[in-house]
Amino acid sequence: MANQDKNSKQVSSESSGSSASPDSSASKEESSLSRRDFIKGTAVAGAGAAAILQAQQGSAQEAKAAPIRIPDEIPRTLAEAAKPANFPMSGAEVFAKFCNDEGVAGFFCCPGNYNMINAIAAEGIPSYGGRGEGNMVSAADGFIRVTGEIAATSGTEGPGFTNMIMNIGAANAARTPLLVIASNKTIGEDDSEHGIQTAYQQSQTDGLKKWGKRLITPNRIYEYAAYAFRQLKTGIPKPVHLDFPGEISRARFEEPGELQYYFDKTRYRTESKAHPNPADITKAVEMIQRSERPMIVASTGVFYDKAWEALLRVAERNDIAVVESAPQRGHFSDGHELSASTAPDAVRSADLVILVGQYCMPSIGEFAFGPDAKWIRIDPDATDIGRNVPIDLGIVSSENAALQALEDALPSRNRPGWKDELAAARKAFEDQNEEYYQLGLKYSADTDSIHPAVIGKQLGDFLYAKDIDREQTTVVSGGYGIGRYTRRYLRAYRPGQICNGAYQYGAIGPDVGYTVGVGAAVQNGVGPQAPYKGSPVVGITGDAGVAYSIMEFDTLSKYRIPAVMIVYNNNAWGVWTSGAGRGAVRAQHMYLFQENLRYDKIAEALGCNGEYVTSPDQFMPALERGYDIAAKQGISTLINCQGKKEFWTNAYPPAMPRHFAPGCLAYYK
Repeated sequence: MANQDKNSKQVSSESSGSSASPDSSASKEESSLSRRDFIKGTAVAGAGAAAILQAQQGSAQEAKAAPIRIPDEIPRTLAEAAKPANFPMSGAEVFAKFCNDEGVAGFFCCPGNYNMINAIAAEGIPSYGGRGEGNMVSAADGFIRVTGEIAATSGTEGPGFTNMIMNIGAANAARTPLLVIASNKTIGEDDSEHGIQTAYQQSQTDGLKKWGKRLITPNRIYEYAAYAFRQLKTGIPKPVHLDFPGEISRARFEEPGELQYYFDKTRYRTESKAHPNPADITKAVEMIQRSERPMIVASTGVFYDKAWEALLRVAERNDIAVVESAPQRGHFSDGHELSASTAPDAVRSADLVILVGQYCMPSIGEFAFGPDAKWIRIDPDATDIGRNVPIDLGIVSSENAALQALEDALPSRNRPGWKDELAAARKAFEDQNEEYYQLGLKYSADTDSIHPAVIGKQLGDFLYAKDIDREQTTVVSGGYGIGRYTRRYLRAYRPGQICNGAYQYGAIGPDVGYTVGVGAAVQNGVGPQAPYKGSPVVGITGDAGVAYSIMEFDTLSKYRIPAVMIVYNNNAWGVWTSGAGRGAVRAQHMYLFQENLRYDKIAEALGCNGEYVTSPDQFMPALERGYDIAAKQGISTLINCQGKKEFWTNAYPPAMPRHFAPGCLAYYK
């Protein structure tokens, strides 16, 4: 394992926090400590003494430590051939076989719900076990966002399931078709408090799912599985939540006839999708032809309906600009001359906005469209049309069908002036990014740290302007403050190339979980990730976020998922300035962390590579080393980038930019 500790600090009496002895001539009153001061002083001095002891004994302790190794059971069991169930089967085996038949592409869990997770693994569905239930929910969520395929996640009853809640909420806000399953108290224990992990689940996910069911009738397990997959594979996607009491997962079935609704999938759901009313298409064509600067907002539905080729043809046929807004990006290439995803000034000029598959609202304030713009919304569900934004035309249709109909109906048209405006807006955006980079270099030099604009610019150069194919690397674009900078420099050139963090929800902590799932998707070459199978992935997060999920570096390591995780370490919550305002001074300690914490050392302790970066000249070499180790050895790297909390203040303009790229992360407005 590589280990580059380039900035080790000498422990000194100053850093230990110990103070000089009081003057012997001072009065007893002056020299005595209050109880509070005494406690505080001894705590600090004790921490300093511990640090000195560690420094003195570190090498001896390292010499005694056994090396980290992957137990033989992990590669052996991963190599085991699938053992699909056949009658007689348990309820868990029936459900696992159903999932396999429906093409569930990945499964992410923590131990618990044992009958179910064992059955799913036996079916041959790629399965991953992690360190925290919530993180594994995010892993499944990230997997789905960059593949468009269904993945499942599991937890045990009680505390295991409640650990999943925040991350289910994030998946719901991102409109992810996530299958959530969990064990639960037995039916025989209903209305009691037997056991230590009893809790009703369905009420806990109210408002965070599309549909859910506590199964209580064993022979209907197949029927309810059919309900679940109809919900997952039709309409507006959201999580579906099933919980399995012990009587359901342990039930025994000798033959198919004991199960209700045991049909082939063609009999319990349809692959048909809604097609647009021809009159609506005619009106849409008229509106597009009347407009001078039309713009499509291509969102979630374009990706899940695999409509990116139809989108490209429509845009090119009539010179319609396209801006992406989704939990994933790349269904319209940033390299295309009609792309407006890095052209915020052009967004303001659009006179016709066509929302295609915009399941995530759109959020008010997400885009700076002008007040006189006309609106068309294409959506497979009529109930969402007109919500948040008044529309001039609503079209109920699948995204692919609507775009194909538009392609057939639209006349060819060139808009040279509009394309020139888009090009000028992209250049203005790039010029601003260069300005931020130069400021970042100056601020970094002034403070002996690294500014987030430097990380964003150098990361973009590494991914898109050096030896790596610009389409190769899939990125988890997370973090709070760091995200406001890195998203300015990230680009997507093919479907599923960027997973946009906790989109629309603002959850702190899922980013490492997303990276596990995205890495698993690329590792297995699922869906649009197939051409890049086995390539390293890159994740971005902050120090507040990584603390929620850093133990998943054990998961990255044991499965040899090649990832490079960039952690921006500014020693504080991203909202720390809220504790510095008038009337909040006594609260400020709650917004701050100890400074110069070594997250890279934690990654090393979990079997990964660690890098510590404190200046701009160190970042690119650390990134190159980490990427190379990931590509050649399958070992992940955590790059701990030491920043300053003060970069979020007006002392270092632009501090936190409010608008960085349209549609990239709608909850930052």
